[in-house]
Amino acid sequence: MSDTQSVVDPKLLAILRCPVAVHYRDKGDDPGKLELVKGCWLVSADSGYKYPIRNGLPIMLISEGEKWKDVAADDLPVPPPAE
Repeated sequence: MSDTQSVVDPKLLAILRCPVAVHYRDKGDDPGKLELVKGCWLVSADSGYKYPIRNGLPIMLISEGEKWKDVAADDLPVPPPAE
């Protein structure tokens, strides 16, 4: 694994959900799905929250995802900055 790319197990990605969007009632039966972006970010289309992956671990804290909400996916830094 390089400094700019993190590997997320596809099985883990399939079950992870945005902790904010998972409570939405207007986003269908399975809200909060996450998309892997730039190899080191998990992005929720439902909430707009973006969660960094540091050292191969998704940082799924609401406060962390909220920090990046207003940053366009194309503008997310690679690698994600340290806390």
